[in-house]
Amino acid sequence: MNAELYGLSTDDVVSQAKFVKAQELNFPLLSDPDGSFARKYGVLWRGSLTRRVTFVIDPKGVLRAIDTEVDVKRHGRDLVELLRKLQVQ
Repeated sequence: MNAELYGLSTDDVVSQAKFVKAQELNFPLLSDPDGSFARKYGVLWRGSLTRRVTFVIDPKGVLRAIDTEVDVKRHGRDLVELLRKLQVQ
């Protein structure tokens, strides 16, 4: 779909690498151990934990969508549907 996917967590790099391997993820996870990025995007929750939120940013850096109701069991399908709609516009 000509899209890039990244995950972000306040976990450290070593923990991220273990999680990527255990879950067999096909996208990179970025580490934000001090929570500065998560704080800027308003996703810090209960101290240093982050809420699951998806931000869709276009190639020009414009924020096109925010999904705050991420259901991990169907999120992939939801995201594909959203990207299709956005690419038609």
